[in-house]
Amino acid sequence: MNLPLAIGLTLFALFVAAFIGIKLLRIPDIVIYILVGAGLSLTGYFGDTDAFKIAGEIGLIVLFFLLGMKFTFRELGRKGRKVWKASLLDIVLGIGVTFGISMIFGHDLFTSLLIAGLVYATSSSITVKLLEHKNKLDNKESGFILSLLIFEDLIAPILITILIGLSGDGFKGMDFVFIILKIALLVIGAVVIGKVVFNKAHKVITRFLNEDYFVLFILGVAISYGGFAYYLHLSEVIGAFLAGIMMAETNFKDKVMEVSMPVRNLFLPFFFLNFGLTLEFTDEVPAFGLLIVIVIWSILAKMIVGYYGGRWYGLDKRESFETGLVLTPRGEFSVIIAALASGVVQIFAGMYILIAALIGMFLVQMAPKIGEKIWGQRKDSKE
Repeated sequence: MNLPLAIGLTLFALFVAAFIGIKLLRIPDIVIYILVGAGLSLTGYFGDTDAFKIAGEIGLIVLFFLLGMKFTFRELGRKGRKVWKASLLDIVLGIGVTFGISMIFGHDLFTSLLIAGLVYATSSSITVKLLEHKNKLDNKESGFILSLLIFEDLIAPILITILIGLSGDGFKGMDFVFIILKIALLVIGAVVIGKVVFNKAHKVITRFLNEDYFVLFILGVAISYGGFAYYLHLSEVIGAFLAGIMMAETNFKDKVMEVSMPVRNLFLPFFFLNFGLTLEFTDEVPAFGLLIVIVIWSILAKMIVGYYGGRWYGLDKRESFETGLVLTPRGEFSVIIAALASGVVQIFAGMYILIAALIGMFLVQMAPKIGEKIWGQRKDSKE
């Protein structure tokens, strides 16, 4: 493959897709990116997508790095205390009930748990991008949504580790303990770097704050800490998120956001493109009955979590209902979990991910209109 030509043409195609999605169809550009990737996967031309994957990983890390900068450690702890009940309900419905449904359909322990993992993990990247597209990242509902997604991103690596154990040498109790210790180490490291190292190095950092190469320092912090999390067999987005919180504790965070945004805008589309490229399709739909049941249940489960969790968090009925609709997309962790499958189960997983993601993104778009149909127009509406 002529890599420079392929990347250049892909960038141009993503530009056209974004223009069509936002200006003409008035839907998020990421929907178009995923569909473009899914369409390209059918051509079979892009056999080696490592370059796209790496570019997408950088975009994903920077996205969560910037997201982390919206929080401080104290604020994150306060939100965690408000969202723990919703998180437990999310585990029970997303993992527990889905596991039971799969067992009823005759699947073994490993396959049932794998399907449960597909249903449980909401896409943080897709959800955050959709909230940003709707200018809702600063809303009260977003605080609840983001807190719940962070909790999911902590649980998902544990689930992946269990699945790997079940497919290999087995999963032991000490493996779970080690995961908890790794998460604690990651958080403690972020606190120390944010509150001690950056404060001590403040005068040094301000010397190159306005230099062109400051972006290299910022990307080094974000990607390195994301890589450290990955080294611990956790999600790199957790590391990037914590790196963002480190910077949120400094007084030059505005400059950090200024230099990071263009990097995110350049690389993030490749994540959604690669997401579409990784999906596999076939002429036959494996386990069609289970696929329909799982799609319906996965949407219903997230709506229940969003509604009751939102009420516990302090949202009103309408905000809680719309939050449930926002929580329905699926994405990156589902792709990782699907990669642990093989044969028809992997095809099943790919079809579920695409169907659930597209339906979920549609529900996010329709959430305000559906809420208006049920509760009427908002009092603060300008219309």
